[in-house]
Amino acid sequence: MTTMTPNTTTTATMPGGADETGQTTPRGRPRSQKAHKAVLDAAAELLLDQGLTAVSMDAVAKRAGVSKATIYRWWPTKETLALDALYTEWDTTPTHPRDTGSLRGDLLALLRPWARRAGTRPYARVIAALLTEVHTDPAFAAEYRQRVVEPRREQARTVLHRAIDRGEIPADTNIEVALDLLYGPLYHRLLHGHAPLGDRFVKEVIDMALRGTQPPADASHKHTDNPRRTRSR
Repeated sequence: MTTMTPNTTTTATMPGGADETGQTTPRGRPRSQKAHKAVLDAAAELLLDQGLTAVSMDAVAKRAGVSKATIYRWWPTKETLALDALYTEWDTTPTHPRDTGSLRGDLLALLRPWARRAGTRPYARVIAALLTEVHTDPAFAAEYRQRVVEPRREQARTVLHRAIDRGEIPADTNIEVALDLLYGPLYHRLLHGHAPLGDRFVKEVIDMALRGTQPPADASHKHTDNPRRTRSR
């Protein structure tokens, strides 16, 4: 039984989103979407300005202007919220990598923007903190790989498979190892900070990795004979 307050009217919603007057009610939750974005923006600001320890539900709720209950409805822990905020911050790369006509050009178009963006904010500190959780929480580790690691690797897989179709690299190229050769050095510099993660380094990594994926030279050009055996006796 519903208790009515004075001067309060109700409108029954009909199937299909129409009310009793025949008006169609808007679908979706614009307020929820606005709150969702506000929470992610607040979490990203705290995460990048002060680090993972600053991303408490209280601090995010205060900055976003929402209740903690609203936040917990979407994110069970501050780590999952931070992960989502990081993913949203970095989710700017096109789903389909550019086709420049060559593997080297495709890789430069894919990896240079990533490296440049990584250097604009303290992402290294954020990723390092999240990796601590990755090695202590298997469930979070799976989510981290799905949201942060796999999207980047999948884009590079597309580029490498495209190169195989062009005949630039052998069809039996170990794609997963090639991905590690490309991304490994970039993350190494990002996390350790021992040297700049700039355009020149990205180019050098790509060139060195490509040399490792080239087919072996023809056996006829290899010096396989023992020089001692070819001497006149």
